[in-house]
Amino acid sequence: MKLTFRRMADRRPVETLVERDDGVAFTMRGAGGGSDLPHDLAHAVVERQLGVDDGIWGCVADGVVWRSMTHLSGRRPPHAAERSDRLKRERSASVQRAERLADLVGRLASGADVLPGEIPATGKPPAALAAAAAELRDVQRRWAGLTVGEIWVVEWGVVRGRSGRR
Repeated sequence: MKLTFRRMADRRPVETLVERDDGVAFTMRGAGGGSDLPHDLAHAVVERQLGVDDGIWGCVADGVVWRSMTHLSGRRPPHAAERSDRLKRERSASVQRAERLADLVGRLASGADVLPGEIPATGKPPAALAAAAAELRDVQRRWAGLTVGEIWVVEWGVVRGRSGRR
């Protein structure tokens, strides 16, 4: 799956182009803008770095369509809406974990306070979280250096344990 984030001026919402491996394309409207790292890009960095295959982007790769997404092109598979709804229900706890993980790594990257027990509660090794925070800091720095209209492309490639797909 290919994700294309366009640097917007000021605090305008970010429109991300999502091109799934099945040929279906969407735009996804998200928070961020200007020199602030888009929330969805932060998720892509953290989820990829930590091998989270059932978070926000893993769900999209598997067929979830969030309310913030608009279909652009490509033929949707049969029963796509039902599959999306089912996956949302099945993975709600995983998505919530991914949100907490992205928040924690974001706080680590910015040097904000982290409560005792938060790092062990993730189930991720502290060194992996530190590496994800360093990667996020680097991406934030590089994103802030983009000029308005420039793009950042992420090739989504967390290995899927269940299906073997990339």
